[in-house]
Amino acid sequence: MPPKRLLPVKGNAVGAEPAARREQVWLTSFIGYLRSECHLAENTALAYRRDLVRFLGWLGERRIVALKLSDLTEYAAWLREQKLAPATAARHLVSLKLFFRYLQLEGVLTENLVELLGSPKLWQRVPDVLDGRLVDRLLLAPGEGDRQWRRDRALLELLYATGCRASEISMMRVRDVHLEEGFCLAQGKGNKERLVPLGRRAIESVRSYLDHERPRLAARSKSAVSWLLLTGRGMRLRRERIWELVKHYLERIGGPSTASPHTLRHTFASHLLEGGADLRQVQEMLGHANIATTQLYTHVEQARLKAIHRQFHPRA
Repeated sequence: MPPKRLLPVKGNAVGAEPAARREQVWLTSFIGYLRSECHLAENTALAYRRDLVRFLGWLGERRIVALKLSDLTEYAAWLREQKLAPATAARHLVSLKLFFRYLQLEGVLTENLVELLGSPKLWQRVPDVLDGRLVDRLLLAPGEGDRQWRRDRALLELLYATGCRASEISMMRVRDVHLEEGFCLAQGKGNKERLVPLGRRAIESVRSYLDHERPRLAARSKSAVSWLLLTGRGMRLRRERIWELVKHYLERIGGPSTASPHTLRHTFASHLLEGGADLRQVQEMLGHANIATTQLYTHVEQARLKAIHRQFHPRA
């Protein structure tokens, strides 16, 4: 169902409803617009909603229709004071730009002042990447002493072999994995499906899990018929649990505390580029709509080469 059309408001008039309530209605309508018309992934829409709830909380007595550029600059400064991760702070501005653009399209605002803020280079950061030796240790971290160790090995191998997001792995079904042909299907943002190759070790781990562990887990729940990775109770392995498992095994091998499933996605892309893969091919495997997003990983390799140069060159 398409979102309800908004009525433009002039100046700072409150009208029949309190201004704050009206802004909440705008937010609800905007999120509906993202889902129904922009076809954004649910996790993205929820992230934007959280960002904008934070923004509305910051507003206080201010009103959206009366904001000036100086107010929005103050908000950007306030975000930095919250000590958010650079990527998170940058996403807050993206959320706000889209929200204001929507209000402009609906006639609530005459101009989108957020467009004038820009995105400070300070908020752009090179992704964290694990080195090859640490990846090898991580993939072997689940052992027979762990309850679902075959599942966990399959999970880690899939994350590193495909570069898929945790949410994409969580939503993967048995029918999406084609072990004989050596590929799997991932459903990314905007419900876009892409084909990703699987390496030998990933195929072996997934096959071992499917043959020796998944049947036992699937027997515990009627809803387990199609999902690839299951919990101990036979339910779909959710994205949040995937994060917990990756963190658990990283801690076991003494990996960085800042690493996460997304770190394996960064590592997948960086190792491909380091090995000579074409940037366009990496973009396709990651499911990036814009190649500029994929180009961020070229900075990882440049940073690595600079570090080697500083360490070994006599005049570095």
